[in-house]
Amino acid sequence: MRLLLVEDDEHVAAALSAVLAKHGVAVVHARNGEEALKALLPDHAEPFAVVLLDLGLPDQDGFEVCGRIRKICATPVIMVTARADVRSRIHGLNLGADDYVVKPYDTGELLARIHAVSRRTAPGGAEQPVDEGAADDALRLGAVTVELPTRQVSVDGTAVPLTRKEFDLLALLAQRPGVVFRREQIISEVWRTSWEGTGRTLEVHIASLRAKLRMPALIETVRGVGYRLVVPAAGPPAAPAS
Repeated sequence: MRLLLVEDDEHVAAALSAVLAKHGVAVVHARNGEEALKALLPDHAEPFAVVLLDLGLPDQDGFEVCGRIRKICATPVIMVTARADVRSRIHGLNLGADDYVVKPYDTGELLARIHAVSRRTAPGGAEQPVDEGAADDALRLGAVTVELPTRQVSVDGTAVPLTRKEFDLLALLAQRPGVVFRREQIISEVWRTSWEGTGRTLEVHIASLRAKLRMPALIETVRGVGYRLVVPAAGPPAAPAS
């Protein structure tokens, strides 16, 4: 596996590269955003499986770099940062990040996340489709339409852009509306891992989906268990009163 590490701290980069190398990961180190973007240009012979992107870069903010990466390739991006607030996580996911790891992190968890996001894409960054079974038609859930073959989502006919994992999460819930999915089951099917640290990432993706669809009641939290998709009887549900 080839991995692009975008990190301005030489000591951090050297230590992490050494650990990843022991696990069979070949690391290419970019010290700033511009170096990272040049390394990801499509004229390079061998693509990267994952980008580890630090947000505190010397030349530009990591959020900006993530947005620019998404304009040139679909390589999975894991943001690595000390910014632990939910708003920053949601902002990163909305820009196209596939995962978000908060410092200080456990190396084992980071490795699990790297392998999880890399399994979700085919060589060269092409997306792997969600397991759609025999379903060929669009799923219509009140105002929401989920097109499984084309991975497109719309609300009242207006397209809603989602990240890979946001779509996979919504598609999983939408194929069995009203059924409660346990957190462990969702993590296993969407992230292809049983790593406990992924639970916080699930919560952030749920929050992001609710915000993007502007239908906070569509995905219901079942306390202590997981989540289920609730189809409104008529039209999109109104936002709850503050």
